[in-house]
Amino acid sequence: MSNNSQPEHEGRRLRRRDMIALTLNSVAVLLILGLTGAMNIWVALTAIAAISAMSVIYFLLISSTASEHEAAPPDAVAKPGSLFDMSPAHEMLESLPFPVMLVGPGGRIESANPSAHEFLGLGSESGLLSGSLRQPKVLEAVSGVLRGEAGRLVEYSTFAPIESHVRVHVIPLKVRETGSFPWRALLVLADETASKRAERMRGDFLANASHELRTPLASLAGFIETLKGHAREDIEARDRFLTIMQDQTERMRRLINDLLSLSRIEMDEHVPPSGEADLTAMTQDTIDSLAPQAAAKAISVDFEGDATAKVIGERDQLFEIAQNLIENAIKYSSNGTRIVCDVHGDIGREDIDRLTHSLGPQAGRLTIANPALPAGRRFAMLRVRDAGKGIERRHLPRLSERFYRVDGQKSGPREGTGLGLAIVKHIVSRHRGGFFVESLPGEGTIFSVCIPNTPAAAPTAQT
Repeated sequence: MSNNSQPEHEGRRLRRRDMIALTLNSVAVLLILGLTGAMNIWVALTAIAAISAMSVIYFLLISSTASEHEAAPPDAVAKPGSLFDMSPAHEMLESLPFPVMLVGPGGRIESANPSAHEFLGLGSESGLLSGSLRQPKVLEAVSGVLRGEAGRLVEYSTFAPIESHVRVHVIPLKVRETGSFPWRALLVLADETASKRAERMRGDFLANASHELRTPLASLAGFIETLKGHAREDIEARDRFLTIMQDQTERMRRLINDLLSLSRIEMDEHVPPSGEADLTAMTQDTIDSLAPQAAAKAISVDFEGDATAKVIGERDQLFEIAQNLIENAIKYSSNGTRIVCDVHGDIGREDIDRLTHSLGPQAGRLTIANPALPAGRRFAMLRVRDAGKGIERRHLPRLSERFYRVDGQKSGPREGTGLGLAIVKHIVSRHRGGFFVESLPGEGTIFSVCIPNTPAAAPTAQT
């Protein structure tokens, strides 16, 4: 090693030492803040992971640069994008569980790990960052880093078609000593959707629970006070009050279960399901499970359509869709009427428009959720038609709101929680499907749900 390279080697060793010390101090501070409650623990862990990854990348960069200087002539220059081609840096970046990419001159993606490809939907060929990530703040930070400015931490949120919250660390890297464009931008993305949703869900749950539980709790307190007082020896009044108290307790149980179910669904709404299920089989199972409720009102629930309808989805959540829609149809249909559930196993977007316009031009219609998938995708559809009074057009936009009930549509002392359609909407959104309602006063209401089918789905006609 020459005399000139010896000071460089010593400098790199000192930088590595300082980097390790700084990293350990930062991790310790963040861990203490998270454990003491001064900072959200999930935010602290995300920051620790990002700092650790950047430190490892910097350490490998310095080590690899030292090896190159020792083995190559003094005038050797690294090629653009060589950061992701180095080993073991390449293997480390490929295995990172969060998205990392290197952006070069002109905002062109030079390298990206598999997590980045999946997160941003990158194609096999790298292109411009602006074509995959349309966030002005991130693009502005990248442009600044490519001009030699300091790195930045950028946060952005999207709410359509699916809500997401992302934190982006934009880090400047000088990958070569000479040339017109020496700077690169290293992007480390952290998906904070789950932690953001968790914070909001806790607040929503407490607000909703405290509001909706106030009435049944006040009712129970009043009946208990009466039973302890002048109605203590009145057997007839005591039995009547106990029956009402049982109904109120059951209503609170259903309300809490629905709130917990809605919170879990909203928490995972940004993560599409990967399993498979048969929408036809689940619909038939739901009809069988709700047979006692239908029999109590002498209602017949008939199934029509394809014998199989294979879809991409989570079976338990799809069962919950069918249960909510069919149970609502039974509640709001008149005694002795007929409910029709039909499933279409393989339809396109043009079929969706036709199937959601079957009550005539006078009916009110609303698309509660649009399919968030390419136009060429195929779907399976479940339609549930009740025999109720129908819903006026003015009520349709609010049907999927929490706790909203249409005037005159309450179902008696054991009425629902008002969360069923909100649950259906969020499950459909998670499955990247569609949710539609069509209603005509005096003729009834049709709720339709479409779910992406499996690529090899081949519907069979019902015999």
